[in-house]
Amino acid sequence: MTMQLLKNYISADPGILSGKPVFRGTRIPVHTVLELLGSGVTTNEIISDDYYPKLTLKHIQAALNYSSLLLRNEEAHSFATI
Repeated sequence: MTMQLLKNYISADPGILSGKPVFRGTRIPVHTVLELLGSGVTTNEIISDDYYPKLTLKHIQAALNYSSLLLRNEEAHSFATI
């Protein structure tokens, strides 16, 4: 997913959730969806009426791509220091 496509799904505005990345047009933080995925919630569950029906599979894909881009240039940290 290109950076332009990411911008179609994710935005960061200082006036919304203190500038944390959210899904465009919502107040749903990207990190919340990543945490749900990490805890075992499926993509289909996340986009269902039980969680975030405004999101699509493309939103989930954008969140994963966004996190990958951020981590690509991140320094390595041991878990003992986090």
